[in-house]
Amino acid sequence: MSESQRDQSDVPQGDDATEFVCGGGLVAPPAAVILAAGQAKRMQSDLVKVLHDVCGKPMLGWVIDACKAAGCDPVVVVVGHQGEQVREAFADDPVVKFVEQTERLGTGHAVQQAEGLLGDFAGNVIVLGGDGPLIRTSTLRALLETHAAVGAAASLATSVIANPTGYGRIVRDGESGEFVAIVEEKDATEEQRGIGEINPSYYCFEAMGLFKALGRVSNANASGEYYLTDVLAILKAEGARVNVLDTVPAADVLSINTPEQLAEVAGLLEKRLAKKNATMQEAKS
Repeated sequence: MSESQRDQSDVPQGDDATEFVCGGGLVAPPAAVILAAGQAKRMQSDLVKVLHDVCGKPMLGWVIDACKAAGCDPVVVVVGHQGEQVREAFADDPVVKFVEQTERLGTGHAVQQAEGLLGDFAGNVIVLGGDGPLIRTSTLRALLETHAAVGAAASLATSVIANPTGYGRIVRDGESGEFVAIVEEKDATEEQRGIGEINPSYYCFEAMGLFKALGRVSNANASGEYYLTDVLAILKAEGARVNVLDTVPAADVLSINTPEQLAEVAGLLEKRLAKKNATMQEAKS
């Protein structure tokens, strides 16, 4: 892939893929589930977090567009706090469907709300947070392609960052280097908190296996929540293949929980858009 091609794929381009190309062949389009039910009190605003503007678009819109540009159909958004406002913001998009999480019982519980729409879906499903507008279409494509190529039941993308505070840590086998589990910070030991490889919450699952495993997730942890991350360990314990794409740049993984992070992400996205526009102008000249 040339640099100009990579730049153009890194910013969501828009809509619609009825067929998904993977490994040279056509397969059924993947689905996507985007978690957007949180209240995010740290934003210091009455507006639901995922509708805050980032470079002229709600932050959730960037995530939806990245999923659509990667071929996902449907894109299921899990709403909760101010759910009607979120529905109204994307009501004209026929690819986007909505389900509601009425109780905040964790990320695993949130994804379970999509089972009514996707429980019989015979394909792969991307799972993302709605507060990460820096997600690149190219990352989702790479995740989908490697997931299919190795026949994985689950795949995740990871990144190594200087300050991993707040993120789930990627625990690997000390000898083989293979993925073992994701440990959330509240449940991590001091040694595990020193791990720099983190989980930015970019996942791909075989849909039926995902919902089956979610039924086995426990809330016996420091938060008393049902973690989506536990699905990976459950699948691995069953002998299923869990694939790791460990090539996500550190600058891409920042999500938004505070006004300061909103400003930082907007600045990063503005630079990305400016670079894309400059590349397009050079191509025309």
